[in-house]
Amino acid sequence: MKAIGYYHSGPIDRDDALLDLTLPEPQIGPRDLLVEVRAISVNPVDTKVRRNATPAPGQARILGYDAAGVVSAVGSEVTLFGPGDRVWYAGAIGRPGTNAELHAVDERIVGHMPGSMDFAQAAALPLTAITAWELLFDRLQIARDGSGGALLVTGAGGGVGSILVQLARQLTGLTVIGTASRAETRDWVMSLGAHHVIDHSQPFAPQLDAIGYPQVQYVASLTHTDLHYDALVQALAPQGRLGLIDDPATPIDIMKLKGKALSLHWEMMFTRPLHQTSDMIEQHRLLDAVTKLIDAGRLQGTVGEHYGAINAANLRRAHARIESGKTKGKIVLEGFG
Repeated sequence: MKAIGYYHSGPIDRDDALLDLTLPEPQIGPRDLLVEVRAISVNPVDTKVRRNATPAPGQARILGYDAAGVVSAVGSEVTLFGPGDRVWYAGAIGRPGTNAELHAVDERIVGHMPGSMDFAQAAALPLTAITAWELLFDRLQIARDGSGGALLVTGAGGGVGSILVQLARQLTGLTVIGTASRAETRDWVMSLGAHHVIDHSQPFAPQLDAIGYPQVQYVASLTHTDLHYDALVQALAPQGRLGLIDDPATPIDIMKLKGKALSLHWEMMFTRPLHQTSDMIEQHRLLDAVTKLIDAGRLQGTVGEHYGAINAANLRRAHARIESGKTKGKIVLEGFG
């Protein structure tokens, strides 16, 4: 089968940063689906792994943590899907990735693909939807359909922010405040349902005062947490909750949270499949819930750019774009060529 991978970690401008490969088809386990991958998207985790994780000598590392496709075969204990089903999912970081024509994935982290989307549109959403859903409802424990309070979302124009803003607006009663520094991303975040957008390249406090929310009850910090940390602590109301998903470049001082009794919540959407937790099937359930919201017209797609066929050259372009920090929504690729 065709696949894209690498043998040596390093920067994206290396000729061998990502290579077109031919590999054996994967073998599936009892709870696995074998999926014909039709479309993928690219996430910051792809670039982080490529830069830092060196495969064993002679072994290729296949990246990719988003896919939409069709079930080709199922394992002996599969109960949720059958051959021919259209599916979407983000996979598991401890297994080979989705940048391959055929991919093996545990059914418990797979959802039924929205009928109202094509494969490219669907491939943009699984990892970010899982991350956003778990951050809002499992980590920050925000009440569904509740009322009152405000949520500040830093980096709201990126992949996770693009779906998190929508979920928060559609499923909670919170006032949603996004951050964006460019006119293009500001307009994008407002179109997704944010009540307000402030500029994260400027001090937060006067901007929050100006819109009538000097303090917020929740923060979803999606990027550059270390850069904004003091401003976020200042913005949070006493007993507020700070959730984050990024990898701060410098350590953050949790003692700064004590005076207001603030709580800190990490989200990593790979935790359930990586550790085979007893509630792993929650990712299947939440993806199916997101499918219903999309098909009901309550959520919109988050494709920012379509980079063409799935091959090494186009994936190198996508990785470089992700590393520039200037993406809006998600980058997708479709079909192997």
